[in-house]
Amino acid sequence: MNQTIVAVFDEYGDAQSAVNALYQEGGFTRADVKLSPAEETTEARRAALRAQPASGDTGGWNIGDFFKSLFGRDQYGDDAGVYSEAVRRGSYIVSVDAQSDEQAARATDILQRFNAVDLDQRATGWRSSGWSGYQADSPLYTAEEIRQDRDEYTKTTVAAASATPAVERGTGQAIPVIEEQLQVGKRTVQRGGVRIFRHVTETPVEESVQLREEHVTVERRTVDQPASAADLEAFKEGTIEVRETAEEPVVGKTARVVEEVEVGKEITERTETVSDTVRRTEVEVEPIGTQATSAAATASGLPGDEEFRQHWQSAYAGSGGHYEDYSSAYRYGASLAGQKQYQGYRWDELEPRVKSDWEATHAGTPWERTKQAVRYGWEKMTSR
Repeated sequence: MNQTIVAVFDEYGDAQSAVNALYQEGGFTRADVKLSPAEETTEARRAALRAQPASGDTGGWNIGDFFKSLFGRDQYGDDAGVYSEAVRRGSYIVSVDAQSDEQAARATDILQRFNAVDLDQRATGWRSSGWSGYQADSPLYTAEEIRQDRDEYTKTTVAAASATPAVERGTGQAIPVIEEQLQVGKRTVQRGGVRIFRHVTETPVEESVQLREEHVTVERRTVDQPASAADLEAFKEGTIEVRETAEEPVVGKTARVVEEVEVGKEITERTETVSDTVRRTEVEVEPIGTQATSAAATASGLPGDEEFRQHWQSAYAGSGGHYEDYSSAYRYGASLAGQKQYQGYRWDELEPRVKSDWEATHAGTPWERTKQAVRYGWEKMTSR
């Protein structure tokens, strides 16, 4: 069954990267994949929203005509309106024509890798802000309006995501620790098989057989002797017949089963180990004040700020900044020693995993600037 997959992207670079991946990894052709607007220009965006594209437009396929071709003239209105509004607000649309379920799944996986937008959630936010539907005569969003619209959506998303974690109980707050769990299942997939074809062949054969034939011979001899009684008995008219016989080959065929081909299935089972990473939020408690910090660190078994400050003086003070810019990195490194997944490794083995986790949880602080502090905190704890 033919299927069409449609994805929306906020950034032209993400949309173009998705298109390239569909060509290179997904095996799709240019006839299968469409991008609208096709260029990162206002004119291309305007052309994509026109009811009738002008001759020479480079704005990609027209959104209204696209949904008419998918759903028919009376059924495309709502979907076309939401997608048109996304383009009006600065987004880009990629569509993929898939000829099978396998192609559709492959296209979906590729599109999701490049920051595709949840358009249903986005449209819900528009409606809550007063949007009642796409109007063809509405002006395109300016660059500033696009930025503000994205910022508002981000704020709303962050607020919704953070509304639950901190729950007031009495006079304090309960901060949940969230941990991912790896779930491994299995599914049946086609790996191959055997197909048997039957056809008839002809092979020349030869067999030798002895055949017997009879031939009548007539021989006359001159005889001069008196006739005997037997001769006189045969001395009358009559007819004598002598017949010839011959053998000829007779060919017969019998069919015999000379071979059997048995087709069956051999079932084997194997154990496969699936490796992945799971994330877990770690809650760090930082008392305010040097003395309080040192006391709390000592009580928890972590090095105090004074030890970290001494290292900071030698490693970072010359490049400017303040110790407070690196204190979280020191404590982060020290906390690694107590986590099971990081135990038993050398630093050169551990660093790639720690770097990945740091960049995921401390997006505003570059790893190269803080990795010495993280390593120092880890070494202080592992050498104790």
